[in-house]
Amino acid sequence: MDKFFDNELILLQRIARCLIPGVPGRYGCAIFLIRCYSLTHFKIRPALSRRLSPFRQSLCGALLALSFFLALAVAAGLDFGHLRQALVNRFGDKPLVRFNDWQTMLTSGQALDEKEKLRRVNDFFNRRITFDDDISIWGQSDYWATPLETVGSGRADCEDFSIAKYYSLLALGVPVNKLRLVYVRARLSGPGGVSLQAHMVLAYYAAPTAEPLVLDNLKPDILPASARADLSPIFSFNSAGLWQGVGNRSSKSSLSRWQDLLLRARTEGFQ
Repeated sequence: MDKFFDNELILLQRIARCLIPGVPGRYGCAIFLIRCYSLTHFKIRPALSRRLSPFRQSLCGALLALSFFLALAVAAGLDFGHLRQALVNRFGDKPLVRFNDWQTMLTSGQALDEKEKLRRVNDFFNRRITFDDDISIWGQSDYWATPLETVGSGRADCEDFSIAKYYSLLALGVPVNKLRLVYVRARLSGPGGVSLQAHMVLAYYAAPTAEPLVLDNLKPDILPASARADLSPIFSFNSAGLWQGVGNRSSKSSLSRWQDLLLRARTEGFQ
């Protein structure tokens, strides 16, 4: 059986290489888990072992381990070890609990439906990140933070909230063509009356012609665009290169900040 099992491992190793190109070393983790599961689980549960042939025993263990491996790799191919070290180097150990919870959300949520992925990501950032302005956080009048910078600082303005949610949903496997970062004018009510404020939200399109759902740090609930009469869209874009005007032209300064953000995010390992 050992020889047969080793042949299965070689086959699974090759499958892993084909399924997840460009993710070096991860298949070794899968092989290790396959061995541990097959050598321990069926010893602990001998009744199950007697009912299953050696082939089915090893196959069950392989499928479980491979599914776990795929979940880790599918999280946008993110190297969490590299991200964790970069976070500690810049922000120290204090944000590690928040980082670990973010990593858990991304690795455990791969099999969820998209609506649940939206809810979890929206809730995570709205609850775990505090709103603040760029001057207070970064000492700049307008700075677009990468997801790692937002998780590390624990503070964000509207652009940073939207960007962190956007990249997190990409890491969870939501297709890029379903997501848009949208600049809007938000109508806010305050002691001095109603005012208009530049704002950014994340929009999710279940289908190209569907009404988008809006993820916003100003409101905890994810609502359809028709229920957000307080928002007037100006333009929208995403990392696939779309920059769609909605009644107005996009500003060159915003485009420049987006391109700069894309480069910094890719340097950190985000796609």
